[in-house]
Amino acid sequence: MNFESCYQLGYVLKTHGLKGELVLVIDADNPQEYNEMESVFVEVNKKLVPFFIERIQLNGTKAFIKFEEIDSIEQAKELKGSRIYLPLDVLPELEDGYYFHELIGFKVIDSKEGELGQISGVFDSGSQDLIAMQYQEKEVLIPLTDEVVTKVDKPSKTIYTTLPDGLLDIYLSDDAD
Repeated sequence: MNFESCYQLGYVLKTHGLKGELVLVIDADNPQEYNEMESVFVEVNKKLVPFFIERIQLNGTKAFIKFEEIDSIEQAKELKGSRIYLPLDVLPELEDGYYFHELIGFKVIDSKEGELGQISGVFDSGSQDLIAMQYQEKEVLIPLTDEVVTKVDKPSKTIYTTLPDGLLDIYLSDDAD
């Protein structure tokens, strides 16, 4: 399994107890959909390693989980901070909307500036989601809000924006230092 055929479900927050249990943060709109997982991929040394789930208990966006063959706090500590992945083919189909990973590679067309570039990443900054794209050899971050992103056309792999005045100028201005 490789990273391109997976999506990040969450990460290992901390250990729980002394017998190898972990607490995961599930980054999903409906964490309960993942209550029946049998296995996940854990990023270990920049590789995806499969782990089979012995038991899982969800509590909001957190999951208390016990992996097979992780039986001590020492083994569990080695996974702390690791990202958790699932294959893309287990993602539920969306009737409306999109998953963030689907936007990577989409073309960005602004109502005033025209074609700007391609999306290179999507980030959750906590207060708002951001689209990253390369524009004139600089990385530009665009708020992923209904006011800025006016349309997402999945079939043509294009998003349409109305950027706030001056947003591009902030990234293109030369630093005085």
